[in-house]
Amino acid sequence: MQKTTEADSYYTNLETMSVQELLFNMNKEDKTVPLAVEKAILQIEKLVAAIVEKMQQGGRLFYMGAGTSGRLGILDASECPPTYGIEQGRVVGLIAGGDTAIRKAVEFAEDDVNQGWVDLQQYHINSNDVVIGIAASGTTPYVIGALDTCNRNSVLTGCIVCNEGSPVAAVSKFPVEVVVGPEFVTGSTRMKSGTAQKLVLNMISTSVMIKLGRVKGNKMVDMQLSNDKLVDRGTRMVMKNTGLEDYEAAKALLLKHGSVRKATENFNIE
Repeated sequence: MQKTTEADSYYTNLETMSVQELLFNMNKEDKTVPLAVEKAILQIEKLVAAIVEKMQQGGRLFYMGAGTSGRLGILDASECPPTYGIEQGRVVGLIAGGDTAIRKAVEFAEDDVNQGWVDLQQYHINSNDVVIGIAASGTTPYVIGALDTCNRNSVLTGCIVCNEGSPVAAVSKFPVEVVVGPEFVTGSTRMKSGTAQKLVLNMISTSVMIKLGRVKGNKMVDMQLSNDKLVDRGTRMVMKNTGLEDYEAAKALLLKHGSVRKATENFNIE
């Protein structure tokens, strides 16, 4: 398979460039990423629809990857509960090598074709769930093995890859292929490929949460009140929703009920 993620950079002699030239050229390449994502929107749409259906039935969403890809999945999963108030464990990120690999590379962890399924088994994975493999190259054994076994156990599969015709896409029922081309530093997929994966993950989780009713209008009405900034944001949302002009009264109502949604719903009752 010809990997565009491993193709030579369009730029050479990087060490001779000025800092400004480096930054300008990296930015020039980064601008191409959203256009590549746009081409994959129909693929993303099909995957999102499948996830929503499963999660409406009580299923869970799993992200799996190695290195940068795995870390991006963990990041997206970890932000869903505080942002949208969804229960812990409904969106889960797994990385080859375990939690140690979040901060420090674990040698050859991604090369174990069986470990991905072993990791999923710890969560009692079942046919109500969806597993998305994230792999820039589309060739990561950890991901391929997990998705292949998921398919044989009636677990819905998807992927986010940055090469066309990859093995990971081949074992995914709902593949998303975002081909961003050669990296600025040859093979450094933490750059354009990582940016593309982050954009797609944002699109997937945000769309899913909206369709699960976790957004009203354009507001995160179920967000967790985990710091002063979010309490202030929530208070102002309650004021707008209820017509309350007293900031402290709105804040008290918010803190009593624990979310903008519940505070708003109970305002009319109380």
